[in-house]
Amino acid sequence: MKNPDALQVRAKALHLHGLLAHWSEAAAGGWAEALLGWEEEERGRRSLERRLQDAHIGRFKSICDFDWTWPKRCDRANFEALMTLDFLKEATNVVLVGPNGVGKTTLARNLAHQALIHGHTVLATSAGQLLGDLSALDSDSALRRRLRHYGAPALLLIDEVGYLSYSNRHADLLFELISRRYEQKSTVVTTNRPFAEWREVFPNAACVVSMVDRLMHNAEIVAIDGESYRVKEARERAELRAKQRRGGR
Repeated sequence: MKNPDALQVRAKALHLHGLLAHWSEAAAGGWAEALLGWEEEERGRRSLERRLQDAHIGRFKSICDFDWTWPKRCDRANFEALMTLDFLKEATNVVLVGPNGVGKTTLARNLAHQALIHGHTVLATSAGQLLGDLSALDSDSALRRRLRHYGAPALLLIDEVGYLSYSNRHADLLFELISRRYEQKSTVVTTNRPFAEWREVFPNAACVVSMVDRLMHNAEIVAIDGESYRVKEARERAELRAKQRRGGR
């Protein structure tokens, strides 16, 4: 058996009071170490399963299958450095910016999944879902609870900022959330608009400059440029179907 004291510390951390009450018998029998290993493994599995369910990441293509040759511009080395998750230690934000269909959401969801399997709490949502949820609340207490919900995860993924335009109230709510997480937790944002165009996303909102300032401060910016990969795949499917039709004649 390994160091009995170290094993007993693990048992206490797991709150296995029945085992601790009969520790001398377990230690003498030589089965305490195996039992602790099984319990830790099962709790780890259930914890990951629960956090995956709560994170709402959805389906996504693994980074192993990402076609790095397709974008005209994408700093692969920078993104692979982000996959080490060091940015979470510094509560640094990550912003993936580029046109539609270049893989921003795929990369962001891979970051979120990487954080999950390394024990961090994660929540993924689209900007539309997030702001629709917050703006629908009709009491201050309900809004505060919901802001705490979105403010709690170690990593919050806000997808698709810039695809819709929002009211001043939406802008204020997003500003409040980003301010709550500022220098405390990491926020990952995907957007098809450079920050200079966010005034078009939140027309006439007074807080846009301050929102962008907090989001960008010490942020890692991953700029991606190129043609939509979805358009490429649709074109290839159309070409394949046309080839199959010609071959069938």
